[in-house]
Amino acid sequence: MNAAALRAFVDTAWTERIVPALREYITIPNQSPAFDPHWREHGHMERAVALIADWVRAQGLAGLTLEIVRLQGRTPLLWMEIPGDADDTVLLYGHLDKQPPMDGWHDGLGPWTPVIRDGRLYGRGSADDGYAAFACVTAIQALRAQRLSHARCVVLIEACEESGSGDLPAYVDALADRIGTPRLVICLDSGCGDYEGLWITTSLRGLIGGALTVTVLDEGVHSGAASGIVPSSFRIARQLLARLEDERTGAIRIRALHVEVPDERIAQVKAAAAVLGSSVHTSFPFASGMRPVDGDVTELLLNRTWRPQLEIIAAGGLPSPEHAGNVLRPRTSLKLSLRLPPTLPADAASTALHDLLTADPPYGAQVSFVADQHATGWNAPPLEPWLEESVARASREHFGHDVRYQGEGGTIPFMAMLGERFPHAQFVITGVLGPHANAHGPNEFLELATGARVTTCVARVLADQYHAPRQ
Repeated sequence: MNAAALRAFVDTAWTERIVPALREYITIPNQSPAFDPHWREHGHMERAVALIADWVRAQGLAGLTLEIVRLQGRTPLLWMEIPGDADDTVLLYGHLDKQPPMDGWHDGLGPWTPVIRDGRLYGRGSADDGYAAFACVTAIQALRAQRLSHARCVVLIEACEESGSGDLPAYVDALADRIGTPRLVICLDSGCGDYEGLWITTSLRGLIGGALTVTVLDEGVHSGAASGIVPSSFRIARQLLARLEDERTGAIRIRALHVEVPDERIAQVKAAAAVLGSSVHTSFPFASGMRPVDGDVTELLLNRTWRPQLEIIAAGGLPSPEHAGNVLRPRTSLKLSLRLPPTLPADAASTALHDLLTADPPYGAQVSFVADQHATGWNAPPLEPWLEESVARASREHFGHDVRYQGEGGTIPFMAMLGERFPHAQFVITGVLGPHANAHGPNEFLELATGARVTTCVARVLADQYHAPRQ
């Protein structure tokens, strides 16, 4: 492989073909079904699928089969199959659905307005995960341009990842015979600790999402008359949450939600901490005077990757301040998002959480916990020697630095499913969501140079996979 020629091909593709398509993609408000229940009627998802499909067809990749697969009642899935020079199969994955717009975008920026500043393409979905389909196809094109061999490639681009990938298992089952048994899985929906090297994701946390509701009255009453007699639903909710979380440290109290962290992962966390240093916390937009939960960077990374953590992401039963009266409210509902260690089964964790929150409610209050989302995390299998060397070579060639390894705090449900379905496959999970990229929040951006470098790294791994020893 001519690494310089590879970079030149990919850089040109990004500048001339990918960035214009991404700019158009950003303008489409194709929110994931969890955030746009009327996505069918609005038609935005169809527009996004059509845009990517039309772009791929225009590339003229020899032998490519492209199909928009539709199962009744589900979001569409973009299927691509590219024949190779070996019977092995490589499965490449990304998604095209988006998070909601969010408030707080800087002046001149917006979720559906593509803007390039200082080499960064701003807009919702640019990095999470709109670039993936374009990068996969371009990596294969780059190999073909040098007449380099690669295995058969299957590309799956789903449209409900941000809603927990609820439709994807049905598609994988329906397409099982066509997919085959991948020897290698490449996912471009993850993060990077910095923009200086190729980052390989070693684990992903699981997730339980659900609503905790405390009801104390059939209707609201005057707070002056009832307070001190009727317990506050908010106070009861605080008591219940204290069963789960230490309010001082944020540590999850119950042992059933913790796992033993493997020694290999602890070593990798320490190595990542040495590379990243204080950027682990300075990359977040802390309010003036705020500090992280711990001064030890290694502990922060372990918190983010292997320890359960709770966040309250929404509340019900609370009027806005300008509409609040002196009323003892009848109920409080809190939307919980509990991140789980990678190897903890989500079903068991969900049961433990439900039992903890609803047993023996204070004052006999009506308490319910209804889980609406749960996903088991994922812990990557060890890299085979050829793949370990391949990602190391790719990072040195195209980033100029050694490859880095880290766990991610987020959840990609597809990975746990694939890990169970294909236990002998190798995995390369990587991405472009680095410091300040702010996926899911305002001012999301894709650093364009990193997108191009990740694409070249994918091409290198595909080339090396073709020559890898068969086990």
